[in-house]
Amino acid sequence: MRRLLLLLSALALLAGPARAVQPGEVLKDAALEQRARAISSGLRCLVCQNQSIDDSDAPLAKDLRVLVRERLVAGDSDRAVVDFVVARYGDFVLLRPPLNARTIALWAAPFLIVLIGAAFLWRRRNRSLAPANAALTAEEQARLDELVKRGDG
Repeated sequence: MRRLLLLLSALALLAGPARAVQPGEVLKDAALEQRARAISSGLRCLVCQNQSIDDSDAPLAKDLRVLVRERLVAGDSDRAVVDFVVARYGDFVLLRPPLNARTIALWAAPFLIVLIGAAFLWRRRNRSLAPANAALTAEEQARLDELVKRGDG
């Protein structure tokens, strides 16, 4: 039983990600198919959003895979195919959007979140240390002395 579990685990690790490309979509020309796979692996599924169109089973992803292949068969370059899809759907369709004025917030957001979190933690730490370093007023010291005397008595 243990060997079977080990074998199944090894097979699961060796298995690559499942591809959603259907056999009917595959181009007969291996070079064109390889180009199509390279392009579609960089395009985001607009339905799933965290998968490439190559990995998604969504109908829109299938339509985009077919569109990519049609454009390649028509003679478009890889760049022309990507530009065509971006013109239709915007930079959001790219899994790696370019750095420009419209996407600067997208690229800067992780750094801003880390900086804001660090500032929050630093401020919280300094605030919690401040009372320990502060001297007592005369009134507070008198009250403390009174409480200490009661405790000894």
